Amino acid sequence: MPRKAFVNSSSHADVKAFFDPETWTFTYVVYAGKESSCVVIDSVLNYDSKSGRTSTRSADEVIGFIQSEQLQLVWILETHAHADHLTAAPYIQSQLGGKIVIGDHITNVQNVFKDVFNLDKQFAVDGSQFDHLLKDGESLSFGALSLKALYVPGHTPACMAYEVGDALFVGDTLFMPDVGTARCDFPGGSAQTLYDSIQKVLSYPDETKLYMCHDYPPTDRPVAYCTTVGEEKRSNIHVHTGISEKQFVQMRNKRDATLDMPNLILPSIQVNIRAGHLPEPEANGKSYLKIPLNAL
Repeated sequence: MPRKAFVNSSSHADVKAFFDPETWTFTYVVYAGKESSCVVIDSVLNYDSKSGRTSTRSADEVIGFIQSEQLQLVWILETHAHADHLTAAPYIQSQLGGKIVIGDHITNVQNVFKDVFNLDKQFAVDGSQFDHLLKDGESLSFGALSLKALYVPGHTPACMAYEVGDALFVGDTLFMPDVGTARCDFPGGSAQTLYDSIQKVLSYPDETKLYMCHDYPPTDRPVAYCTTVGEEKRSNIHVHTGISEKQFVQMRNKRDATLDMPNLILPSIQVNIRAGHLPEPEANGKSYLKIPLNAL
């Protein structure tokens, strides 16, 4: 597979990571120094499943940083429709502006889950809840920087990675080398497809930085969010160099059969396929989420 050329490799990108310990999620602000333009990748809206209450604690930390650095938010990006946390994209947009963006295959996910949740006929499955749908290979600029979308399905049918300079923000496609790779047993997921997507990522130069969406440390090591293509090829426990597609698919399918559903999959998916917007309030002014029984 040919080695990739970097987009905008001459422009330096600063990366600020924020960790949400409740969902093991990293949110990133990518920018080019104080008073520059920026993007936010994979924000978190805090959600208490016991009470059904939301809060903006994690998002406010991101907003505070952007304001303190006098940054101009241009794009609010999702790598995919997350099943383990709710996005805070609309809240961040309401505070700072910017446009909410996801890969154009989100329409496939909306079609599947419209049926799972029996959503009303008015729920659009054309991605119109988002401000912009990115196609594979499409670029977006923000100030002196630009990003390029890389389609990496497998975990879900709509996953995107984002290339900025010498870095890739890979969503759930890969984890730190001692954690492995994403599960593929959600609707529309495929271990074979994920293997192909991972090979796209690993075709980049070894020094390429890879920024994770999550970390689940298997030992007492501190959480970590950045590795390299070379480190993944050498030591990823699921897909290091020498692991064949057949070996990977067998491992991934066997492992996925043992996994419980994520704690927040039912609230998360309902909100995230709406670009983070909560369902319309009912007659009493309250919004409600659905819990489909015996559906997953």
